[in-house]
Amino acid sequence: MLQRVVRLLGGVVAPIVVVAAREQTLPELPEDVLVTRDEREQRGPLEGLRAGLKALPQAAEMAYVTSCDVPLLVPGFVSRMIELLGDSDIAVMEVEGFPHPLSAVYRRGTLPHIESLLENGRLRPVFLFDTVRTRRVRPEEMISIDPQLRTLRNLNTRDDYLAALREAGLAGDG
Repeated sequence: MLQRVVRLLGGVVAPIVVVAAREQTLPELPEDVLVTRDEREQRGPLEGLRAGLKALPQAAEMAYVTSCDVPLLVPGFVSRMIELLGDSDIAVMEVEGFPHPLSAVYRRGTLPHIESLLENGRLRPVFLFDTVRTRRVRPEEMISIDPQLRTLRNLNTRDDYLAALREAGLAGDG
C-alpha cells in the first residue's frame, strides 16, 4: 500500500518523505522519495511527524501528512487541505469532533512545538493542535473533492483490505 500512496501523492506534492521505524523494511520506492527513520521508538505519530519535518528540504514550508494504509486517498483531497491551511500552522481534518492527525497539513514551524511535547511525554497530536494555530477542516468543506471521505479510510484488517479492493473496482475475493 505504501507504494500506491507514494504514487498518488507524487501527482500533487513534492518532495515525498517516508518515515519508517528504525528497523522497518520498506518496499522499493522511487529514487526521489526521501526516507527517514524515527529517532526514538514507541513515540507514536508525533515522533514520525518530527522525523518527517526534519527530513524536509529547507525550501519546503509545509507537509501533507498521511499514513501508508490509505489506498483510497484522493489526490484532490491533499490539494484542498493545503489550500485550506491559509495562515494556520496546521490544517487537520475533523469528523464528528475527532481529528485525523494523519490527514493534515503541518508547517515546518510546528517542529519546535512537537519537540517540546515529545520531551515532556505529551505524545498525543491533539496537544499540538491546542498549542498552535490549527484549522479544523469540516467534512462539508471536502464533499466536492472526496464525497465519501475515502481518503480517511485506513485499512487495519484483511476484511478492510478486501472491501477497499471491491470499492476501488479491483479483484478482492480472496
